[in-house]
Amino acid sequence: MNIKNFFNIDDELLALDKEILESLKQRFLEIEDITEYNQLKVLNAFIKNGVSEANMSGSTGYGYDDRGREILERVMADCMGAEDSIMRHNFVSGTHTLTVALFGILRPNDKVLVLTGRPYDTITGVFGIDSKNDGSLSDFGVEYNEVALLPDGTPDIEEIKSRLSKDNYKMAYIQRSRGYSTRPTLVIEDIKKLCDAVKEVSPSTIIMVDNCYGEFVEKLEPCDVGADLCAGSLIKNPGGGIARTGGYIAGRRDLVEKCADRLTCPGVGKEVGATLGMSRELYLGLFQAPHVVGEAVKTAVYTSALFGEMGYEVSPKPFEKRGDIVQCVTLGSAEGLVAFCQGMQSGAPVDAFVVPEPWDMPGYTDPVIMAAGAFTLGASIELSADGPLREPYAAWMQGGLNFHSAKAGVLLAAQKIRNGR
Repeated sequence: MNIKNFFNIDDELLALDKEILESLKQRFLEIEDITEYNQLKVLNAFIKNGVSEANMSGSTGYGYDDRGREILERVMADCMGAEDSIMRHNFVSGTHTLTVALFGILRPNDKVLVLTGRPYDTITGVFGIDSKNDGSLSDFGVEYNEVALLPDGTPDIEEIKSRLSKDNYKMAYIQRSRGYSTRPTLVIEDIKKLCDAVKEVSPSTIIMVDNCYGEFVEKLEPCDVGADLCAGSLIKNPGGGIARTGGYIAGRRDLVEKCADRLTCPGVGKEVGATLGMSRELYLGLFQAPHVVGEAVKTAVYTSALFGEMGYEVSPKPFEKRGDIVQCVTLGSAEGLVAFCQGMQSGAPVDAFVVPEPWDMPGYTDPVIMAAGAFTLGASIELSADGPLREPYAAWMQGGLNFHSAKAGVLLAAQKIRNGR
């Protein structure tokens, strides 16, 4: 079946598509190997913890004795290589989940050291870096510090060790994905090196990883290699495109309990929280997650190869090791960035007729354009692309519930750019 039966893609671009798919056969086999490993890991966690139909009925009110909620959180802990987890629909975003974890662990006069340079735009207000937002960590007397990245965009391990050895830091914070920067995403090997460096010079420092976009991309997770805590959003990887909202925090049992006390209230923690009939989709989303992540990684690799051949700077390259589902394509101009996102939107299953335009999005310092024709609003495990209108005019693309439809969206983005030339 030819895509031209359904979409207006020119023959030159289709010929390039065919070449790209042929060149990626071995790369896709490698991705499928990781997908199979993670799918079996999740299946084993379900079986080990005795998941049953009865666990998927919801609770109301306080949610006391919700057996399904408790088992789900044990399953998630096993999937993340952690002692415990809290996984709830009432985390409203990844940033909210990270905020609960930060406020759960940090206390007045504590110091936090970010090991991966300036963090993602929406978390800067949580730390209170550039502006003293009411209710930020800075307001509560938590001191923020960061270690700048090296010129190649990688963490400066020697400087990190020096800083940790000279001062008492309660937390070392690692952002796995790149946010709106062009630095490399951290792979698990990088995270292990950072964890080893922290524990070498400051064993009591708590290592927290923002794991957004990274779950199930590799065979190991941050807690498998020394992180004390990790957190992420369920409308990204671990929700499998099924969870409509939510987040998780996983790690050491004592730390997870502190975070739960922050989410609910001290002394109550994980014991409350009505699931309101949403448990089934969290279970099903988690079960589907490894396969969906594999499809998203294939989409990212394909996009990298296609736009690389078209002459654009792409990161990561198609055969580079990946730590998340995000693909950066540098378009070089505002017009190129807008065309890319508009083309991507035109291949979405929902709101394909919408023409996205840049707007002043809350939490960002520049106008942002977003393409996201998704079944769940803002779900970046579904095919989406976005970027701020500032140099180098790069699009950050992620997601794809299945490779075949996602590939069509990518081709439509490429066609939109070609039409604009």
